[in-house]
Amino acid sequence: MYLSRVRVATEGLDRRALLNLLSGNAYTNHQLLWRLFEDHAERQFLFRQEIETEQVGAEQDPRGLPLFYVLSQSMPTNVPGLLLAETKPFAPELQGGEQLAFRLRANPTIDRKKSGKKNATRHDVLMDAKTQCRRENITDPEEIHARMNDAALQWLHRKSQMAGFTLEGTPQVTGYRQQSIHRKGRDIRFSSIDYEGLLSVASPESFTSSLSQGLGRSKAFGCGLMMIRRP
Repeated sequence: MYLSRVRVATEGLDRRALLNLLSGNAYTNHQLLWRLFEDHAERQFLFRQEIETEQVGAEQDPRGLPLFYVLSQSMPTNVPGLLLAETKPFAPELQGGEQLAFRLRANPTIDRKKSGKKNATRHDVLMDAKTQCRRENITDPEEIHARMNDAALQWLHRKSQMAGFTLEGTPQVTGYRQQSIHRKGRDIRFSSIDYEGLLSVASPESFTSSLSQGLGRSKAFGCGLMMIRRP
């Protein structure tokens, strides 16, 4: 695998593409990053959008513009005048019980079956928790917020059991955002939330596989990439 930090040369974008970039349009940005892998017909990368607020190089000042982290199966190829990727191999040597700091932007969902319906309906876990509060006549804003926060944490706990890690303490849950993307004549709605905390590697093999595949849904829209580092 390869981990890249990708900067965008805004002079290589027309006005519409620049506005999409600055507005954080997840699908458009996904299509933009795909240009790093033009030889691939299928998506084989995960990405996370940030903002340049850090020093990004010895002679490069932060511009306050979108910056992307990309995890891919193959090495990206720079697009002159548009995309510049600083790339390094990503092959972490992990040990069972090892602790790591992590950041994850995810799309947490839950499937609910309705009476008389054959297939379950997928819901945003936070909105699902809010709906449950309404059904229980819970109106206190603090309790509703606590229920939504707990639903987000429970989703990550469930994922961790299959993904080869356990959570150490309670992660921070921030940055909840609902998004709507118009694509192929229909609106695609999804939400994202940011997790940050500590984890312990339970199964190095399963955890490495999970890092490669990403966690949760909406991976084409900037969700699922878990960033790790040794604390």
